[in-house]
Amino acid sequence: MAGLLANFRNTIIVSFILALVIVGAYAAGPQGTGPAYWQAVFRWLHVFFGILWIGLLYYFNFVQIRKMPDIPAELKPAVSKYIAPEALFWFRWAALATVVMGLAIAGVRGYSGETLSLGLAGGYDPALDRQYTLLGLGMWLGIIMMLNVWGIIWPNQKRALGIVEADADTKAKAARMAMLGSRTNLLLSIPMLASMTMSQTIFN
Repeated sequence: MAGLLANFRNTIIVSFILALVIVGAYAAGPQGTGPAYWQAVFRWLHVFFGILWIGLLYYFNFVQIRKMPDIPAELKPAVSKYIAPEALFWFRWAALATVVMGLAIAGVRGYSGETLSLGLAGGYDPALDRQYTLLGLGMWLGIIMMLNVWGIIWPNQKRALGIVEADADTKAKAARMAMLGSRTNLLLSIPMLASMTMSQTIFN
C-alpha cells in the first residue's frame, strides 16, 4: 500500500478504477443507463474537475500570490520554474473540463437553452424561469472564468514564467495581468458557487 500511495500516477489510476466500479454499479439500478444516469456521471466529473480547478485558483490566491514576496530571491525560481507551470497545467485543463461537463449536464437535462439565455428563451415567466436565470448566471460566471483562464491568465503566465520569450519589462507587465486575471476569477468564484450550489438544492 505504501508503494502505491508513494506514486501519484498509480494512486490516481486506482482511485478512478474504484470510482468506475461505483459508477458501473449505479448503471445496474432501476434507471439503467438512461438520461438520469448520464446526468449523474457528468455531475460527478463536473464536481471533480471543479474541485481541481477552483482548488488551484484558491491555492494561487490564498497562498502563492500572497506569499511570493516573502520568498527569498534565490528560492523563487523553484516556484516559477517547477511548481507554477505544473499547477497551471492542471488549472487550465480542469477549467475547460469543468465547463464542458457542466454544459453536458444542462444538455442531458434539456435546459441548456433556458439556462444560457438566463431564462429568456421563449419569453420570460418569473414563476417558471427564475430558476434558469439564477442557474444560468452561475453557468455564465463559470464560462467567463474559463475564458479568462485561457485568454488572459495562461497567455500572460507563459510570458511571466519565461515559457515564451519576453524581455524583463514584458514579463513584469504579464505577471501583473496574470495576477489581476486570477483575482478576477477569485472575485467571480464565490457568487458562481453560490448560484450553482443553491440552484441544485432549491430547484431540484
